[in-house]
Amino acid sequence: MMTEDRDIFYMNRAMELALNGRGKVSPNPMVGCVIIHKDQIIGEGYHERYGEAHAEVNAINAVKNKDLLPESTLYVNLEPCSHFGKTPPCADFIIRHQIKRVVVANLDNNPLVAGKGIQKLKNAGIEVRVGVMEKEGKNLNKRFFTFMNRMRPYMILKWAETADSYIAKENHDSKWISNSLARRLVHKWRSEEDAVMVGTNTGLYDNPQLNVRDWTGRNPVRIIIDKNLRLPPNLALFDRQQPTICYNLIKDDISPNLEYIKIKEGNFIAQVLENLYANRIQSVLVEGGSTLINSLLENDCWDEIRQFRSYQCFGKGIKAPQVKGILFDKEVIQDNDLFIYRREDSL
Repeated sequence: MMTEDRDIFYMNRAMELALNGRGKVSPNPMVGCVIIHKDQIIGEGYHERYGEAHAEVNAINAVKNKDLLPESTLYVNLEPCSHFGKTPPCADFIIRHQIKRVVVANLDNNPLVAGKGIQKLKNAGIEVRVGVMEKEGKNLNKRFFTFMNRMRPYMILKWAETADSYIAKENHDSKWISNSLARRLVHKWRSEEDAVMVGTNTGLYDNPQLNVRDWTGRNPVRIIIDKNLRLPPNLALFDRQQPTICYNLIKDDISPNLEYIKIKEGNFIAQVLENLYANRIQSVLVEGGSTLINSLLENDCWDEIRQFRSYQCFGKGIKAPQVKGILFDKEVIQDNDLFIYRREDSL
């Protein structure tokens, strides 16, 4: 196998491993690592949970015969860290085991790393190659890179609409435009993101729980946009069963699993995203309603759209938001179509 083909093959495997950390490692990126010796994989690992060992450490520890490491190549999709955080520097761990070659997909744009890990490896005499499957690596960690580059969470806008482009009837009833399989998929999505967000009308008329019931995984932080505190306290959103933040114009208050954060008048959405960034919320799934989604679109505070479209018609009702961006993917979910759009300037 040629060196280029070999590097792509094993980097692809590292990215496959990295995906196992989805929904478990934020605000860290997803990272996988593969170690090969004479075209044989001798160690694999991935970052399994935030605060625990990184991918490189897990992969090196998985190697049974450490004597092979000085003649081995290590593949990792993100630059090894060079600083002390929750764990010691991975670059130092690699150097200590005298691995002769390291192949990396993406540089880490965290200011604490930002090329310092690569330089440390090179200074130790290790051959380093950067940029293998770089585009795929950026897509894999789009949440992390958006968080670092735009200084806000990765924003996913989700809605379901009818064939004639309505998201609800005039009385705000939207059950059920999407089918049961599509709704189960949404529960999977919730388990993969740091937070899920809704506006006042969605909270009032749908009374959603915004938890993970039809899938296995963690519950996201619930984010409620209720400027004038119109929502009654007996809603499921305020059951304190998971961390919940309510952004408003009236009060600050904090109690177990429920926090009210007062936002100043003007640029409300921008201030909310600034606060989420400060609280290290890396990604948000926005589940409505149309007022909130349209506000995010108008303020250019979005990264991805996931639009379910059914074959039924309402004839009249509440119009669906206008799609922006470029079509990235399309799937058929039984009798629903799922369209996924990305920003034109997306990573």
